[in-house]
Amino acid sequence: MEENPELMGKTKPIIAVVDDSPSFRSLFERSTDALGIELLAFDSAEESWAYLENNQPDILFLNIIMPDKDGLTFLRELRDLPLHRDTTVVMISSKDYAQDRSIATELGAIEFITKPMPMQTISDVVLKYTEASNKT
Repeated sequence: MEENPELMGKTKPIIAVVDDSPSFRSLFERSTDALGIELLAFDSAEESWAYLENNQPDILFLNIIMPDKDGLTFLRELRDLPLHRDTTVVMISSKDYAQDRSIATELGAIEFITKPMPMQTISDVVLKYTEASNKT
């Protein structure tokens, strides 16, 4: 099998998802399966910290409502790290509160998506902000 010269040396976009819902993480896997990305799913802010303190994904999808730490507080802490001052962040929430949207925007989130969401929304955001491509 020959390597595509245009793809040689390129790495897959890395998408990180921090959400305590197993069904949502599964939805993410199904939504991005054909996009040629590396998906890292974490079930808590604490679990993701070990990765995020030393690595910058191409997109970080961050749930606001989580049991260990809310996503807005977590994003504020991430933004204090030089590595994450400009990380592409998409906030996710089952509640569509204007205050949460405002804080997310102030913290540099580029999108705010309300659950439940169709699979297409997830893949559209990944394609919009990365070099991923839809293989289907």
